[in-house]
Amino acid sequence: MAELPLFPFSGSSHRGPDPVFSRLRAEQPVVRVTTANGTPAWLITRHEDIRTALEDPRLSRAASYEPAAPQFEGLFQAPPGMIISLDPPDHTRLRALAVQAFSPERIEGMRPRVRRLVDELLGQAEKDAAEGPVDLLGALTGPLALSVICELLGVPGQDRTSFHGWIRQFADVGGPQDEAVAAREQLGAYMAGLVMAKTQTPGDDVLSALIAARLGDDRLSTEELIGLGYTLLGAGGDSSASQLANSVLTLLASHRDVWHRLGGHPEEIPAAVEELLRGVNLLGDDTSGLPRIATEDIAIAGVTIPAGDAVFLAFASANRDGAVFTDPDRLDFTRTHNPHLSFGHGAHRCLGGPLARIELAVAIEELTRRYPDARLAVPEGELAWQQGDVNHRLVALPVHLHGDPAA
Repeated sequence: MAELPLFPFSGSSHRGPDPVFSRLRAEQPVVRVTTANGTPAWLITRHEDIRTALEDPRLSRAASYEPAAPQFEGLFQAPPGMIISLDPPDHTRLRALAVQAFSPERIEGMRPRVRRLVDELLGQAEKDAAEGPVDLLGALTGPLALSVICELLGVPGQDRTSFHGWIRQFADVGGPQDEAVAAREQLGAYMAGLVMAKTQTPGDDVLSALIAARLGDDRLSTEELIGLGYTLLGAGGDSSASQLANSVLTLLASHRDVWHRLGGHPEEIPAAVEELLRGVNLLGDDTSGLPRIATEDIAIAGVTIPAGDAVFLAFASANRDGAVFTDPDRLDFTRTHNPHLSFGHGAHRCLGGPLARIELAVAIEELTRRYPDARLAVPEGELAWQQGDVNHRLVALPVHLHGDPAA
């Protein structure tokens, strides 16, 4: 096989992973790659092998924080101690406590709140539309994701403007580093105070439920509660906002027929959401960016990964695996068999996945129903993307809600 470019590969976008992944799945599904700072790692690309790896306790997240672990520049690595950074039994304990606050009944109970938020945001967007195109990233997808987090954490209404500002400042990868650090410290201090307030006066929110969670006499510490809050900010904030924006872009730019059909057939939206989750590539480097370390020699797909080596799992590649998905590079919005790995698999499967589905479904239902003639306000190729971000993240998504007035 030809020599591979440096990992992460440069040919990925929201439309899908770099084409090199197709060759890797066929010819070299477990491959040794070199990263930008010269550190080698293993890359796993097939759906079946990634599921196997996610179930293997010998591939450790916690070991990636050891002093001797391979280091990677320019790739996201969650802080140690967070739920996505732990192995069993620490992860088992933390997840067993956290899952008590994410019951199916509680998450489904968020649907009316999400619909109310979408209605409020689109009401304001409708007023702005009278003056020209609306930036749906700033008017809907970003505020919706952040407002849902505020609902989850029980952030009082009077604090939400400040809270939103700190989140935006903290997440701005292109902004001044000292401002990002200051925002992180303000967020941490605020969440610590919020935990104390909810401990004294519980509310009908996920943070209060997390505080109340018990395993016998065991409970989440203040530090663990703050860590879970940060996890919600990352997964429920930037990721949800970007996934929704990129999905709307995909529909408006390439699948206007589907946009029109969904507006009149909301019963088809759940299947469309699953296909958007599978086919619209959220991940900037086609993996979660979170390395795992082999704690002993491991054989996967006939390749032995030596103990101490780092492993990356290419979820975006798994979602295009022809051994699992018929015609994998085509978005099929009626696809019935769709075991995508966009929310992971196994012990680390995303707790917030069901809520992300609700946000996507409600927003797409309301957008397609209200604005059947919506169009991009600029050619797709002129849209700007945030560089160096964890996710494929648009800078703005300008849309004519009622069609192009110049047409």
